[in-house]
Amino acid sequence: MSVDADWLSDTRASYDTVAVSYAHLVRDLLAQSPYERAALALFAELVDAAGGGSVADVGCGTGRITAHLHTLGVDAFGIDLSPGMIAVARRDHPGLRFEVGSMTDLDLADGSVAGLIAWYSLIHIPDDQLGAVLAHFRRVVRPGGPLLLGFHVGDETTRKTEGYGGHPMTVDVHRRQPDQVAARLRTSGFRVESQTTLTSPESKLGGIIFGRREP
Repeated sequence: MSVDADWLSDTRASYDTVAVSYAHLVRDLLAQSPYERAALALFAELVDAAGGGSVADVGCGTGRITAHLHTLGVDAFGIDLSPGMIAVARRDHPGLRFEVGSMTDLDLADGSVAGLIAWYSLIHIPDDQLGAVLAHFRRVVRPGGPLLLGFHVGDETTRKTEGYGGHPMTVDVHRRQPDQVAARLRTSGFRVESQTTLTSPESKLGGIIFGRREP
């Protein structure tokens, strides 16, 4: 098995293990996170202003952001690497669309979504895979469509071996600086429209970047 397959397999297995506990622990985070709610509301406005349409929540986990976007009038659907996370998302949000898939090989047609959100879901992507992931994002978003990224800010990579209720995990958490992520987005064909950092229940220091797919 290749190194690439190893980290993907470890991430999938880790989140399959913690899926039920994860859903319980993060269920109410948005209620405690006014700045994140404001960012999601603005994203919903930008999708509508760009003509509306389906929006991909990539790395959706147990579907809480997908569901919140629906309350804002966004036709969002979720994609996640972990079948366990998708099973919980379907259980908790039975009226919404969720699919198993990987952002490293995004199974969506070119230009098929009106916008894309990756909410703290790039954190397990190694640096040498990030460019390919962002290229997939650009490929599937129609020209002019908005992009919203949330991520943990920092300069280090740490190994997470336990989490979400004390269950064992084997994942690397990659923290990045906003300027670094913005530069990678520009290289990948997105226009960066806004970037900020914040502290909240979502992240001790989070980065929020709004971008738009260039023609």
